[in-house]
Amino acid sequence: MGKLAVLALRIVIAVALAGALFVQSVIAVVMARDIDEAQRPDVVVPLVVIVLLGIMSMQVTGVCIWRLLTMVRRGTVFSHAAFRYVDIVIGAIAAGSLLLFGIAVVAAYGNRTTPGDEVAPGVVGLICGASLVVAGVALIVLVLRTLLAQAVARDAEARHLRSELDEVI
Repeated sequence: MGKLAVLALRIVIAVALAGALFVQSVIAVVMARDIDEAQRPDVVVPLVVIVLLGIMSMQVTGVCIWRLLTMVRRGTVFSHAAFRYVDIVIGAIAAGSLLLFGIAVVAAYGNRTTPGDEVAPGVVGLICGASLVVAGVALIVLVLRTLLAQAVARDAEARHLRSELDEVI
């Protein structure tokens, strides 16, 4: 991976993390005020919690990718230490999928209890579909983790063969 690509990705991650912190702070204040004014705190509170947890899962993913980029720059990405960050990314993406499904559940619950304020069933279905797509991304990262495991094994094998060749010479 080139230096320019690593720098560009780091800039994107830094901007996203800063934006997420801003959104978290603003949402917390605005939503707290809206909860006081809301006629449906049983719906608003879970949505606020889900949104804040979703942002946190994105932040965790960003930090782990930053650490993996550091490992790429140092040339140590093909080590067992990288698995910890990849596993955390998989968990954060899976958590994001569950949180998105939680939004669908809260929207469907609101439909059941509040006549006149319904969310269309198609919208709930679309949110569930998006949740499945996000879960698919977690599975893709899991496949990439398997490829990383194979690369780490090949790298270890290559080092072992190199050391045997050094002994022969």
